[in-house]
Amino acid sequence: MAGSTYKIIELVGTSDKSWEEAATIAVETAGASLKDLRIAEVTKLDMTLENGKVASYRARLNVSFKYVKD
Repeated sequence: MAGSTYKIIELVGTSDKSWEEAATIAVETAGASLKDLRIAEVTKLDMTLENGKVASYRARLNVSFKYVKD
């Protein structure tokens, strides 16, 4: 039986609209240069504030992708 190995990295996506968009932006940006993304787990949601108002939404994610030995 062959096993697999996965690398996990942390990403932070930002959006001025929503946490969902922030997470999507992070995954899609990483997917442009990383191959075989597998799982994205949202680990933290927060906002940046300016003058007492929401300036942007931030989503922190752990993203895994298959590790391929060269």
